[in-house]
Amino acid sequence: MGSERIIAFQGAYRFLSNFWPCRVKWGTEYYRSVEHAYQAAKTSSPLEQVKVRDCVTAGDAKRMGRKVTVRDDWDLDKLAVMLDLVRQKFQDPMLQRQLLSTGDTELIEGNYWHDTFWGVCNGRGENHLGKILMKVRSEIRGAC
Repeated sequence: MGSERIIAFQGAYRFLSNFWPCRVKWGTEYYRSVEHAYQAAKTSSPLEQVKVRDCVTAGDAKRMGRKVTVRDDWDLDKLAVMLDLVRQKFQDPMLQRQLLSTGDTELIEGNYWHDTFWGVCNGRGENHLGKILMKVRSEIRGAC
């Protein structure tokens, strides 16, 4: 299984997506997906955070996140925020089992929207989300 790869978080692997419904906390508020919380974390404005939190869908939260006032330290903090949120997501026993069921498969957040920081598009990208997921999977495995 070591040479296998999951190259997109769709279909049976949709649960790996930040859009997957789950309850996570950022600051003092709970959010309905990692995407919601991540987009809210980008800004220091409580009003903008509420607007993101109240979005019905993760897609809406992502679009709203493009309009927020991004905090000055965001580029220094965004990887740590994502790691924290993904760890929270996979505290859910069902999601934890699904993540563990991927074994040692390489997880790649393949996309067509040119996100080469969090994923890979057209064979290029840093795949930070995939790396975070694999790190969390390893941490869970070590705790079992």
